[in-house]
Amino acid sequence: PGPPGHNGLPGRDGKDGRDGEKGEKGEQGENGPKGDSGQIGIQGIPGSRGFPGAPGIMGMKGEKGEGAYVHRSAFSVGLTGKVPHPNVPILFSKIFYNEQQHYDPTTGKFRCSIPGMYYFAYHLTVYTADAKVSLYKQDRPVLFTFDQYQANNLDQASGSVLLHLDAGEEVWLQVYGEGESNGVYADNLNDSTFMGFLLYPDLD
Repeated sequence: PGPPGHNGLPGRDGKDGRDGEKGEKGEQGENGPKGDSGQIGIQGIPGSRGFPGAPGIMGMKGEKGEGAYVHRSAFSVGLTGKVPHPNVPILFSKIFYNEQQHYDPTTGKFRCSIPGMYYFAYHLTVYTADAKVSLYKQDRPVLFTFDQYQANNLDQASGSVLLHLDAGEEVWLQVYGEGESNGVYADNLNDSTFMGFLLYPDLD
């Protein structure tokens, strides 16, 4: 046999072989860096309405408060004709306001039901004679008004006062002196009025 020949040139690459069977799952790798935030998604459909909550515990009912009506006392009245007699309460029987019924048109007297400070006023038409009028509190005159009548004319006389009253005390108007001084007058066109109201009650 002769000596071995020289090595030949490398051959061409062979064709790709067939895929082998799928290998087993590898171990989980480390977490990568956090990515950028994505865009806000579209708002979802509103959920159904929830059930009502349980009611809270109700406290005890408080005592009834004192209403403002408790401290109301007012009247406004008028005369319907000429004053007939002096030295007796003038009967103002035309009622403009007397909701609390504290003024008695049968006696001409206001009777205090709520102790406190009151305001009283009168505006009188004077005709045919002089007029001497007093405002009385418990049989004691506290205010005097005198008007000297001028013939063939209508005069006006008025007065007002603040008085403190206790429960049960009375206030009224009356002509004082003799009969020739009872010129207080009223008709369809001329009024003589008497009024009063509670400014504020006693705190106690």
